[in-house]
Amino acid sequence: MGLFIAQLLTGLANAAGLFLVASGLSLIFGVTRIVNFAHGSFYMLGAFIGYSLMQVLPGFFGFWASVLLAGVAVGLIGVIVEICVLRPVYKAPELFQLVATFGVILVIQDLALMTWGAVDVLGPRVPGLKGIVRVLGEPVPQYDLALIALTPFVLFALWYLISKTRIGILVRAATQDREMVGALGVNQAWLFTGVFFLGAALAGIGGAIQLPKGGADLLMDFNILAAIFVVVVIGGMGSLPGAYIAAVLISVLNVFGVTYIPQSTLVLMFVVMAVVLMVKPYGLLGREEVAGEHGQVGEPERPFKPAGTQGRLLVGGLLAILAFVPLFGSSFLSVLVSDVLIFCLFAASLHFILGLGGLVSFGHAAYFGGGAYVAALLVSTVGAPMEVAFLLAPVGACLGAVIIGWLCIRLTGVYFAMLTMAFAQLLWSLVFQWDEFTGGDDGLVDIWPAPWLSGTTAYYYLTLVVGVGGIIFLRHMAHTPFGYALRASRDSKRQAEATGIHTKRIQWAAFAFAGAMAGLAGSLFVFSKGSIFPTELEIARSFDALIVIFLGGVKTLSGAVVGGASLEFVKDFLTRFEYWRLTLGLLIIVVVILAPDGIVGSLRKFGERLGVLRGVEN
Repeated sequence: MGLFIAQLLTGLANAAGLFLVASGLSLIFGVTRIVNFAHGSFYMLGAFIGYSLMQVLPGFFGFWASVLLAGVAVGLIGVIVEICVLRPVYKAPELFQLVATFGVILVIQDLALMTWGAVDVLGPRVPGLKGIVRVLGEPVPQYDLALIALTPFVLFALWYLISKTRIGILVRAATQDREMVGALGVNQAWLFTGVFFLGAALAGIGGAIQLPKGGADLLMDFNILAAIFVVVVIGGMGSLPGAYIAAVLISVLNVFGVTYIPQSTLVLMFVVMAVVLMVKPYGLLGREEVAGEHGQVGEPERPFKPAGTQGRLLVGGLLAILAFVPLFGSSFLSVLVSDVLIFCLFAASLHFILGLGGLVSFGHAAYFGGGAYVAALLVSTVGAPMEVAFLLAPVGACLGAVIIGWLCIRLTGVYFAMLTMAFAQLLWSLVFQWDEFTGGDDGLVDIWPAPWLSGTTAYYYLTLVVGVGGIIFLRHMAHTPFGYALRASRDSKRQAEATGIHTKRIQWAAFAFAGAMAGLAGSLFVFSKGSIFPTELEIARSFDALIVIFLGGVKTLSGAVVGGASLEFVKDFLTRFEYWRLTLGLLIIVVVILAPDGIVGSLRKFGERLGVLRGVEN
């Protein structure tokens, strides 16, 4: 019994820091509708800044003063980010801001590396709270008990601020109807800035307050990011009490999971999130989203038209150049272009459901990596010929997408996105831990193409034909009745159903089709590299595809291809330098601010002003 209580108290103490960070993210999303990927970076900055302050402010009061000052410093950094990076793109499509926050992540990572170095730092123990307390014979750190006692006061303070003050009333009103708040004369820009300051400050305090329990390192931003999104979604986007309940639930379950079911620790919180969302589609205390469709607000979308003569000539010239790459370029260039083509096909498959269907998936890498693993397992365990495995890979990915899509498709917005991420993480955990079948962390190796495709040039042409063919096929499907029905389901569900379109069935079919095309890209990938590892199933791979889609232009058919090719070629060049993340992040931020319609959309507008590019399909 003593061990049980000690573990429960440990979970409650862990929930303190998690709640602080998650509550900040919940506030920011509730008011500004920003899915802030950089929130984990604020948490990391809070830890590093708090550590530096604790070196010059000793003693009990110095520790807590350092925690508060770290929160204020991170809040001010958040204000700079909001004013300089996010404010210029508030009128861009929702979720376009995630590209900007991704750029902020890269910038902060390298700035932290330059300031504090690559070595992890250990947080100091709190003066006056260094000892332990025996609970039924089991040791419990005094600092854990202090955090448990402190958290309800923080929750009450936030509740009072939001529920009983004028600022809180404006914040709650903005979460309900931003346009009405603006019509009443409230300066929304400064309201957003104030909320962003508070949210970032809470993240900074959360980072500083956990120093005695761990320390600070350059990976803690990504390590906490999934957890805080899970907490916010389980609790309900914008609900502070919900965030507290979810933080306690996740933290306590993780502590007990480590002890009794250690294999579950990688995915336990995602399992909980999946169960909650299937029972309560908007979280424990959340409500149905009332904002505009993600990725589809702002300027009305132009109808997609078949490519004109000028557009076809442009594509034909590009294909001719690609066809001559092995003849006039090096083998390295052939491999690089192959990698870009594979990634563009993967991104285009996600763009099909995002751009046409308004379905934002945070777990699309499950089908890319899933297709690669299907092909690799058929070759390594069954001894299937490469050609058979290559063709069956997209079939396997499609079947997975059919099952996951059936479970996810009834949700919308961020809740849909997070549920797709949960199932993708479950698949990643299965592959990562099933060593005897999938190779686990060691992956599957020696998965090479057939002898007639073993040469770099031969496989390059296969990638060119299949990759470009797949992208063209996706584009063709956009102009079929199926593609038009998918757009109708996105734009007006009621009107679409009134005309006889079964919107959920159309979206489900599109989800499965996109999964199959992602599996085709995965099949190309595994035989190109000769191996596959669980990293290709990770959330970060899905985010890569999302980033390039919004960077290229979510409201254009060619956005994913242009964004993917541009980012991959730039990354290949910049990664040769030490602080390449800083440069790439600044470049992404500049593109986001100067080209809020994405690269393709902005070039199209610029060309129309000059009287050219009128025949180029978007």
